Amino acid sequence: MSVFRHLVGVLTTLLFVVLTSIVIVPILVLALFKVAIPFVRWQALCNRWLDRLASLWMDANARHQALLLPTDIKIEGLEGLSRQEWYMMVANHQSWVDILLLLRIFNRRIPYLKFFLKQSLIWVPLLGLAWWALEFPFMRRHTKAQIARDPSLQGKDIEQTRKACEKFRHNPVTIINFLEGTRYTAHKYAQQKSTYRNLLMPRAGGLAFTLAAMNGQLHRLLDVTIYYPEGIPTYWDYACGRVKRIHVHIRQLPIPTELIGNYAEDAEFRARFQQWVNELWRDKDQLIETMKAASKN
Repeated sequence: MSVFRHLVGVLTTLLFVVLTSIVIVPILVLALFKVAIPFVRWQALCNRWLDRLASLWMDANARHQALLLPTDIKIEGLEGLSRQEWYMMVANHQSWVDILLLLRIFNRRIPYLKFFLKQSLIWVPLLGLAWWALEFPFMRRHTKAQIARDPSLQGKDIEQTRKACEKFRHNPVTIINFLEGTRYTAHKYAQQKSTYRNLLMPRAGGLAFTLAAMNGQLHRLLDVTIYYPEGIPTYWDYACGRVKRIHVHIRQLPIPTELIGNYAEDAEFRARFQQWVNELWRDKDQLIETMKAASKN
């Protein structure tokens, strides 16, 4: 890689850090005011202001990415989106670039995206505080082994999801779920013995719990498929401008009421929900194959 490209990567990263440092101050101040005055309407108003600050932050980041990085982003399916709708978003996950891309594409087109984050990420410098202030839900997942050792942990994941989603009832929101649960790598793919050609196996439970916790308030599903024709990039590849092309496909689907149920205890519902997710993932897998073929022409 040329020295010039390394300098672009340094400048891009520096701008991310500087802009985050600038916006974190008003976000934290507003978050503290919100916590200090525990009235639902006041907190809903503060959340709207917080989301606007986050959108301004993304506007600034999108501008410097567009200016410094030569990436051609082909997007299909942006029509008909609304900032007044409650969305559930699912996407395949391959790189940290996915998150930058989703924020860049959907900013101001739909309500600000909320990610379910690992509890440990709250300690990430600057961003951890910003995520806390913006009410990104931090989750502590318990393994089967942990639950076996301590049965009192059974159901804690579901309760955490329900409490997190309570905060999203008062303002339109987009909740994103990476169904694979982790970033795609060839090693993970082989380890899972995935039945898909381009995807890891989807985990249906988190999506089912979120839909149930929101109790029908999430009306539309945004199914986002991300394809990198030149191979999966690292953050540094993207920041240096080495990623020439990205293809993103979006489709809107209704969320049927029959997809809201007791995933943990109703075996019939669980099987039906898993079948729906598997069909969704088969469609995505085939779409990626189509994208691959088109990129060679």
